[in-house]
Amino acid sequence: MPRSTVAIQWIPELVRAGGLISYGINFPDTDYRAAAFVDKILKGAPPGSLPIERSTKFNIIINLQTAKALGLALPSSLLARADEVIE
Repeated sequence: MPRSTVAIQWIPELVRAGGLISYGINFPDTDYRAAAFVDKILKGAPPGSLPIERSTKFNIIINLQTAKALGLALPSSLLARADEVIE
């Protein structure tokens, strides 16, 4: 297994490709919120008047295959909080 895949990533696809854990923003939610900004601007709101927002939804994805290959036992509490577990 390449060393670059054994890490906590922020991009879900890297975990699906063999990384250990992904913790990062929920991309579909971010896209939805960006569309709401575009809608406000197209309806005439000045872009400078719109508030800066940060992500409020985050995902945890765990690859148990990688954990097993590394000999790691992940706590059940972490697995219970995961949005996706790859077995």
